[in-house]
Amino acid sequence: MAVKNSASSQKLNLFDVTNLVVGTAIGADIFIVSALAAAYLGPASLVIFIVAGVIAILIALSFAEASALVPKVGGAFSYVCEAWGNFAGFLVGWPLWIAEVAGLAVMPVALVSYLQYFVPSLTVLQGDIIKIVFVAVIAYINVRGVKGAGRVNDVLTIGKLSPLLLLIVAGFIWLVVHPGTAASNLTPFAPLGWSNFGPALIIIFWAYTGFELAVIPSGEIEDPTKTLPKGMIIGMAIVTFFYIAIGFTALAVVNWTSLQFDPAPLATAGSVVLSYTPELALIGGTILGLGALISISGFEESATLATARLSYAISLDGLFPRLFSRIHPRFDTPSNAIIIQSAIVLSLSLIGGLTQLIIFSAFNLAFIYLVTCAAVLTLRGRQKESDRTYLERLTGPAIPVSGIFLSVFLMYECGISTVALGIVSILIGIPIYVLYAPRTELTTLKRDFLSTEAVLARTVHSNLNFFRPHRK
Repeated sequence: MAVKNSASSQKLNLFDVTNLVVGTAIGADIFIVSALAAAYLGPASLVIFIVAGVIAILIALSFAEASALVPKVGGAFSYVCEAWGNFAGFLVGWPLWIAEVAGLAVMPVALVSYLQYFVPSLTVLQGDIIKIVFVAVIAYINVRGVKGAGRVNDVLTIGKLSPLLLLIVAGFIWLVVHPGTAASNLTPFAPLGWSNFGPALIIIFWAYTGFELAVIPSGEIEDPTKTLPKGMIIGMAIVTFFYIAIGFTALAVVNWTSLQFDPAPLATAGSVVLSYTPELALIGGTILGLGALISISGFEESATLATARLSYAISLDGLFPRLFSRIHPRFDTPSNAIIIQSAIVLSLSLIGGLTQLIIFSAFNLAFIYLVTCAAVLTLRGRQKESDRTYLERLTGPAIPVSGIFLSVFLMYECGISTVALGIVSILIGIPIYVLYAPRTELTTLKRDFLSTEAVLARTVHSNLNFFRPHRK
């Protein structure tokens, strides 16, 4: 009995899961979405932060239930494989890799945008050189090894949320002191109407993504059928509040007509909320600007490793060129996968804009969410009446069905050109599977992909240091 209690004490409880959700959903994207969304709806974009949060919660609940139905690491890949087999699983892993690469390409663009706050005279050529150096340094760190990359990520994680908390607190004080200016900046509330509701929703929803990583360590969670749904709801509610608070502060202190063109919106907001003296204004802008650069770098560093491991795992089973699965003789890392992936990321960052890259990434993620929600219904059908999950008994089919329709809606709102490009990119995976899969049947891919998800889980856990008190 003592052993059982000891083992149980090592499992993640509701507090841990909630922190896990918050840690995975709030990332570098929070530093850029307020300006992008303001360009579509002005102050009315605050409504989208709420709507996107509700959608994210509903889809996240389907991931929580899928994890309870398939209690093993592997995420969406495992759930879909369990529901429909290896081919369906591959068609989830393939767009996941595409989505991650597109998301990685957003960060060099965002980095240069925030550098413009410090160096307004930065030219396009200089910006491109910075992107090249940035991607090359991140690739070098990851090629050198997981241990070194982890140390860098630990350092970068320290500055992830501190500047945001400063902005919220200082912003609240500023709003109390300057209510008239805030009211003026927020009116008219919908100066551009609501015709751009869909594109604004895609941009903001993309900022909420990442919650799906919280289900990775499901085998280490106490009573996952109940704890995961509760943790998802509480965690995403906190995330939604966080985004609304940041978005409201930015729009209240900086007029949307200026905010939409601001390459470093939160740095500007930071300088305004501390504008009691020129020195404080400089400090506020500097802290938020540096916080953005740290968060962007931290995301790029950790996500580069995880995404390279995904392509490495697929290559081990012959579904990618063997070049991706070659290991560096000295550092024992998938160096080719890292280098090739980084070259693609750099190319996309040089030719694509923030909005285009975000929307393309969001389409692929919405496809993964759609398939996962549908897999929940299939997996439910195989359960005995006595084995029904807590969420199924509580809500029936409402959650996964809502997730399916909402995912389809998100894909549709990405626009016809993105939908067409996204479908083509997914279909490209079919001949790759047909060409290689019959020889090896994905056995190795399953094993290595699961180990990749374990790496992701450890990365996620390392990002919780800011939230979680240390335990003995």
